[in-house]
Amino acid sequence: MTMAGQTINDRLLAARHSLAGQGLAKSVCKATTEECIGPKKKHLDYLVHCTNEPNVSIPHLANLLIERSQNANWVVVYKSLITTHHLMAYGNERFMQYLASSNSTFNLSSFLDKGTVQDGGMGVPGGRMGYDMSPFIRRYAKYLNEKSLSYRAMAFDFCKVKRGKEEGSLRSMNAEKLLKTLPVLQAQLDALLEFDCQSNDLSNGVINMSFMLLFRDLIRLFACYNDGIINLLEKYFDMNKKHARDALDLYKKFLVRMDRVGEFLKVAENVGIDKGDIPDLTKAPSSLLDALEQHLATLEGRKVSAANTPTQSSSNQRNVKSAVSALSSTSSAFGTAAASSKFDTTNGIDEQLKAQVLAEEEAAMNQYKSKVSSPTSSGATGANAALTNPFLSSPPAAQAGQPIVDLFGAASAQPAAAAAATKASDDLLQLGNPFADMFEGGAAAVGATGFNGASVSSAAATNAFVSDSNFSSVFGNTEPAGNDGDGTAKYDGAGSSPFDWGATDDDGGAAQ
Repeated sequence: MTMAGQTINDRLLAARHSLAGQGLAKSVCKATTEECIGPKKKHLDYLVHCTNEPNVSIPHLANLLIERSQNANWVVVYKSLITTHHLMAYGNERFMQYLASSNSTFNLSSFLDKGTVQDGGMGVPGGRMGYDMSPFIRRYAKYLNEKSLSYRAMAFDFCKVKRGKEEGSLRSMNAEKLLKTLPVLQAQLDALLEFDCQSNDLSNGVINMSFMLLFRDLIRLFACYNDGIINLLEKYFDMNKKHARDALDLYKKFLVRMDRVGEFLKVAENVGIDKGDIPDLTKAPSSLLDALEQHLATLEGRKVSAANTPTQSSSNQRNVKSAVSALSSTSSAFGTAAASSKFDTTNGIDEQLKAQVLAEEEAAMNQYKSKVSSPTSSGATGANAALTNPFLSSPPAAQAGQPIVDLFGAASAQPAAAAAATKASDDLLQLGNPFADMFEGGAAAVGATGFNGASVSSAAATNAFVSDSNFSSVFGNTEPAGNDGDGTAKYDGAGSSPFDWGATDDDGGAAQ
């Protein structure tokens, strides 16, 4: 039973991770559901983002994916491999480094899903039976393991190195290092070509997604491989006997792999990839192989017909130049395809979708700028903006008859004169209304009604704090009558306020 494409097992597992606060495990679970489609882009993008976060444990993420690959369901296993491959290609290099440095590999050499065979192949709606998909899972896991081993041996990813004549890593490598690097590259390419699928095998979204990732790697691997062979041919006639023998063996293997790459590209064309996006393979002339073998025979001291003659040497040079020219065109074609945005969505971001989103955002920003650029423009929008904008240099027409309150400017002369005429009792401890003079009529209105809605006298309404009579009754005169002249206040029997200088004791005596 499924819910919105996902099985109940998927929902329960995701809910369990949510309750446990395991957000990373939940994301891995979402990317590797039992639904017979490729992992969703939003889940892959989130996991790619996690590889770039310093507080995310890369070993924990890798182990979660390896754990999911031990599932009995072929869909879950296959999608865990796809997710791992995607993180290798687009995630932070720390992920690749961990897989290369640890012993955590995919042990799926004997994987076989018999569940869909036992239930008549109906375990996955619309999908192939797990029995038929199991061989591709075993081959795919082998390639990912080989990709990690290549990184461990070389400390770089062949799919991400620089390519081309000027800056290509394998194009500018010295002969001794090149002879050690090409076998590692050949082993990874062999593991990829052993996937060996046909057009009729690509019948569901899961295997289709893995094929596209393999196609992307193939373009980059062979472009790098081709650069190495060109460099090898240019240095061949200057090598010693041992290096020349190894180089000739590498070139023979290269010719075999070129034919297998051509078969892979035909499958890619049959499954719907645009023919213009598939690079052309240009083979070197067959006469070059004869020239290489004759040169090696000369170095080994074997007898060959017309060997090491000036005519033969010039012929060898011509063959090498023609072969380098042919392979250079292949390198250019594969390099262009490798740089295509259709097969290089770094960090999982589709460049076309990115451009569309940026265009929509720019249009929305321009529309917003057009609304706020002229707040005093005619129309309802401009009028409302003018009425509510406190930073306009001149008052709007609707408020021309009302006074303007400048909170940040200098005080006017009239409020200053009024402030000078007030008494200390008007604003004791500055507890009065500081805006009474500024708002004038508005402050009087508030004073007339009181802040609690009660009516007060007109005399109290004109005073910001309290009347003079009330002030004198509470605090007494400025100079009390009972002052003897020596500065000591004595009880005069007239005060009834506890604030008066003369206060009585409980027993009727004077307070000294």
